Amino acid sequence: MEPLTHGLTSIAMGRGGLNKVTRMATPMLLVAGYAPDVDWITYFIGVPAMFHYRRAITHSLAGAAILAVLVAAVFWWFGRKHPTAPVRFWRAFAVCGIGTGSHLLLDLPNRYGLRLYWPFSDTWVAWNIIDTVDIAVLAILLLGMLLPGLFRLVSEEIGARPARRGGQRGAVVALALLAFYATGRFVLQHRAEQVLSARLYHGEAPLDVGAFPSYVSPFAWRGIVETENTMEELEVRLGPGSTFDPDHSVTNYKPEPSPMLEAARQTRTFAEFIASARFPLARVVRTKDGYRVELHDLRFSSDTTRWGGFMAIVELDEEMHVLKELISTVPHGRLNTR
Repeated sequence: MEPLTHGLTSIAMGRGGLNKVTRMATPMLLVAGYAPDVDWITYFIGVPAMFHYRRAITHSLAGAAILAVLVAAVFWWFGRKHPTAPVRFWRAFAVCGIGTGSHLLLDLPNRYGLRLYWPFSDTWVAWNIIDTVDIAVLAILLLGMLLPGLFRLVSEEIGARPARRGGQRGAVVALALLAFYATGRFVLQHRAEQVLSARLYHGEAPLDVGAFPSYVSPFAWRGIVETENTMEELEVRLGPGSTFDPDHSVTNYKPEPSPMLEAARQTRTFAEFIASARFPLARVVRTKDGYRVELHDLRFSSDTTRWGGFMAIVELDEEMHVLKELISTVPHGRLNTR
């Protein structure tokens, strides 16, 4: 999720009761809640480093535990000599563990996912139920933070006695609503995938289907269907009165087997990219010196962010020798495999 959601979630957890576990609990939650994003430093190293290390080391269970220890140690060091309420390391570690864990839990629902089990496995885990920026998530958290204060002001204006734990209750309700919203998105995604699986596409049965969140509505999903010869992109609407027409899809044809594709598949770059891609689709382009093979992930073909996802590129000469291989970013509007 984007940074504001991480910050608001940390504050909500603090208000919800964790601020009573130890002194400086809310600052601990904020620092620990942002700590896994330290891997953004790879942005300044280059695109290949971003692809290899982003959402890997610091976004794994092992990495999050190490970050929790480090953040807890810093707060313990500065707070251990407080005359009346010294910071205890194990309490600080428990709070920081919840902070780093919440970061992973918030990043799992989007399309990018993370390598949760690194270094034991490079498998990517992505729930694909909530986009990186979700207005409903922000609204739930902001209302949970702001409404108790508004109600308190109103109560003071009319002379009534304000609720003593309004802030805590608002935070708990916001976190509960966030969990309920995510559960609802799981249910809707499952329904969208059922709709996609139950149709034929140009006479071909689906081999694999995926439903990805849309900016439009929780009831609108972007579907991708893989058949024997094509990758279909289409919209799935689940609201009342909605209909689904499998013929209204954008068809991406898979490339025919060729020496160029086979040579590209042997490269380490293609192998690493395929391990992270949900719906990989290649295309072969004739160049002045030979061939250029590009591999995209259709999950990101509708991405409106600055980068628009990653792509693997292998350049070959006429004899199928690899001249160059790299991971690159796809500027918005470039990802078009048709």
